[in-house]
Amino acid sequence: METRFLKTFLSVVESSSIAAAARKENITPSAVVQRLRALEDEIGAVLVRRAGHSMRPTEAGSSVIETTRRIVEAAESMQTIANQKEEIGTIRIGVIHSMITGLLPEILTTMKERRPGIQVEVQPGQSSDLYQKMGEGHLDAAILVEPPFAIPKEYGWYELRQDPLIVLTSINETETDPLALLRSAPFIRYDRKHWGGRPGDTYLRRIRLNPKDKYELDSLEAIVVLVNRGLGVSLVPDWFPPWPEGLFLRKLPLEGAPSRGVGLIFPRLASNERLVRAFAEEARDAAKLKEASLVNT
Repeated sequence: METRFLKTFLSVVESSSIAAAARKENITPSAVVQRLRALEDEIGAVLVRRAGHSMRPTEAGSSVIETTRRIVEAAESMQTIANQKEEIGTIRIGVIHSMITGLLPEILTTMKERRPGIQVEVQPGQSSDLYQKMGEGHLDAAILVEPPFAIPKEYGWYELRQDPLIVLTSINETETDPLALLRSAPFIRYDRKHWGGRPGDTYLRRIRLNPKDKYELDSLEAIVVLVNRGLGVSLVPDWFPPWPEGLFLRKLPLEGAPSRGVGLIFPRLASNERLVRAFAEEARDAAKLKEASLVNT
């Protein structure tokens, strides 16, 4: 009796859906059905049936749910114990776009050198989407902007970076007062719907400054290109380089402005938490080294 078939059975019961179980298990719906049929053939009883638009456990299925959970948990505990001296396995990490180039290369380099047994699968995305995917079990952890709400206790958080907010202008701009620029110049806003854009919006509201909105974009790279063309100024986090090449920009610091926190979030008590924490340690070390290198340049 294969443990993965038992896990699929539990996924179907918990989600009441073949499609949702397929997404959680990262397999096709037809593979879910095949696993269920194989498990039912081995047990000798039908375990789930369709009831309207949902899948519900039969009487036989309901009777074995708790036993199935114990078997799966025992199997996962055995894997953890067996590998506790060796860091071997694959972890799925979501990464926001600014950290794909800003820090991920350094992390992957140190992982390859120090922890070669851990394979890292990278999925880029926006913070809110990555957080949702992690909650649904599609990611083991994510490097993202700190959520605009209290992080649930079931999640761990490793802070990697505080990106200070700056006013960004073209090098040809003669005004050097950041607040004067925010009041008078065309404003290219970092999308307020994104977690990364909210600190800037909160700051502007706090100081009661209404800029002259020209554009609102969800891409930091696109914003800096428009600013470089002299199409406006922007209020953005000063994220880890490299930035797009060939730009001539001026960064103006803002006294009293908030920062954008960036870190790694992961579910606690997961079967591969040890591997995720190993990745988190390397990520934190890589961030400290890069921060120090920027100070010294």
